[in-house]
Amino acid sequence: MFYQHLFKISEYVWKYRFRKINKLFSTTLLTTCLHSLVWAECMPGVYGDDQHNVIVVSNSIESPSAGFNYLMLDGRFGTTVSTSKPFHCNNNFITLNDGEKATSRLSPISLIRTKTTFTSAETILTGELVEPSGRINESRPLVVMVHGSEQSTAIGNSRALLLAALGISVFVYDKRGTGQSNGIYTQNFELLAEDAAAAMRHVRTLAAGRFSRVGYWGASQGGWVAPLAATRSHADFVVVGYGLVASPIEEDLDQMILEAQQQKFSTEHLNQIHHLSTVTAKVLRTHFTEGLKELETLRKQYKTQPWINSINGEYSGAMLRMSNADLNRIGRAIFDNLELSWDYESSLVLEKVRVPLLWVAAENDREAPSNRTLQRLAKLKKNNVSLQVYIFPNTDHGMYEYTEISDGSRQFNRVTDGYFRLVAEWIQENKKPFTGKAYSLN
Repeated sequence: MFYQHLFKISEYVWKYRFRKINKLFSTTLLTTCLHSLVWAECMPGVYGDDQHNVIVVSNSIESPSAGFNYLMLDGRFGTTVSTSKPFHCNNNFITLNDGEKATSRLSPISLIRTKTTFTSAETILTGELVEPSGRINESRPLVVMVHGSEQSTAIGNSRALLLAALGISVFVYDKRGTGQSNGIYTQNFELLAEDAAAAMRHVRTLAAGRFSRVGYWGASQGGWVAPLAATRSHADFVVVGYGLVASPIEEDLDQMILEAQQQKFSTEHLNQIHHLSTVTAKVLRTHFTEGLKELETLRKQYKTQPWINSINGEYSGAMLRMSNADLNRIGRAIFDNLELSWDYESSLVLEKVRVPLLWVAAENDREAPSNRTLQRLAKLKKNNVSLQVYIFPNTDHGMYEYTEISDGSRQFNRVTDGYFRLVAEWIQENKKPFTGKAYSLN
């Protein structure tokens, strides 16, 4: 009605012009709204400047209102809709503006991402090669990422994109039985190492002429797999983050002892927990054919002990609290179904790795306690001058800094500043890589 009274034109002309004006008005309004919505929210991508500022925006989560995840080179992370994020988004760039760093404009970093498949042990695995764009750089290092025990997809992860943004080519692949790869999920280190070696052979051909040296970056469980893979392939270097020089059985014991110490249990209680570890280890080593009667006896003997319901470890606590009848019936299906190498001799493998090796440990790691590992690394360093070890204080598994909650749990705040840069600059053979708060193992 408004347009009809305003223009006072014939019905035909009015309808024609109204449709045309309405279409133009709607299109303009829609474009304006979409533009506002798009740039009010950060768009997925990698952004950086020349001041060691890099932000990866990725991994759209289920609810659009929850935005995207972000990870910064200095270790800060969160979601893009958070009001506390230290940056805001503009048309095709990000402005960093917070108390920790000076205001800076971060522009998009172009990366070349090549999807591919390769075969290992008669299984087709899917991977992605991420390379910095620009002219071919034959001096660029190449990294094959070896992930931990997680079963989520590895392709597209932010840590790989961070390294690529710093000028390193990265090959990442979904482990067998996860993401886009075929096969059955396993924790058989021998098979996983063969997969990692196959990944390296494949990417050497895929990226031929575009790299100078190639190595592995293994995190968590990848710290067992990557060095083993290096003994089966021509690797030029190995990086391990928050891994273990200990067997899975030793890891379980170390976790329980750490839990007991934090709860201030007595020496007598610690001895009882050592006894528990001996029995559960026997059950697992024999694949549930021996040790169950001993575990039942121990269960009755220790049932009134104060630690009985609060000590967990990787598996011993759960096995102790499960009935003998259930353990006989379904115990192996629960605890021994992934072909885990319970007595894996990682020290023997590391003795065979003669290429440069960087090991980064989290000082207060609860999931993979580091004391035993650091002691063994100190011995290995005496015979391997190419081994470098850095420890980040006040960090937990994943290199996360944390806040201790009153109930003893931890809230992760950020990845410690220096971890990503140390890995990247060490791989790039920087003589003095940035180490943040880390100290070296002498």
